Amino acid sequence: MELMDLINMLTRWGHLLFGMTWIGLLYYFNFIQGGYFKSATPEGLADGKAKLAPAALWWFRWGAMFTFITGVILLHFVQKMNVMNDYIIVGATMGTLMFLNVWLIIWPNQKIALGMVDGDGPAAGAKALLASRTNTLFSAPMAFCMMAGPHFAGYGMGVGSIAMWTALAIVALLEINALVGKQGPMTTVRGVISSSLVLTVVIVGILTQM
Repeated sequence: MELMDLINMLTRWGHLLFGMTWIGLLYYFNFIQGGYFKSATPEGLADGKAKLAPAALWWFRWGAMFTFITGVILLHFVQKMNVMNDYIIVGATMGTLMFLNVWLIIWPNQKIALGMVDGDGPAAGAKALLASRTNTLFSAPMAFCMMAGPHFAGYGMGVGSIAMWTALAIVALLEINALVGKQGPMTTVRGVISSSLVLTVVIVGILTQM
């Protein structure tokens, strides 16, 4: 095995491990911790905010960081092998937005919501939750597109198609909503899961039919 092949394999392995850590904690925050915080006793809530949430957020944000870094390296290999396609571009775009949401929106606002720094806790918590819900929304179609790149029937399609730009426009509108919009159907766990699956069908449908 050549050195570059070894680096490629180890990077894919690391990307998978870091991604499992990141997305696993994303689902934990959205599907488990949020519900617990709503029903916890005042003592349990205080303890969770002081000890549990900061520790989980450390693994969460650094999982996101190293998933992003290994993803950038993988994109270099993909481009070098001339196998870039619409699925990879759309998936990588969603992954990049998710990474930016973690570091620029969720983490700064969670620090305020948890009382780690001064600020309007309820407002910061709402901003962090909307960005987190949006990341959950993106997670299923992002994973599908990244896996579809080398394996799905659309492999080898030309980069820059109308389908790709249409899918990216939808992603951009949803990201704008994450910054200034509302949760809408993503208010509940069932709603965000359903929305993520519907978005997957829509994006894959666009990329395979247009």
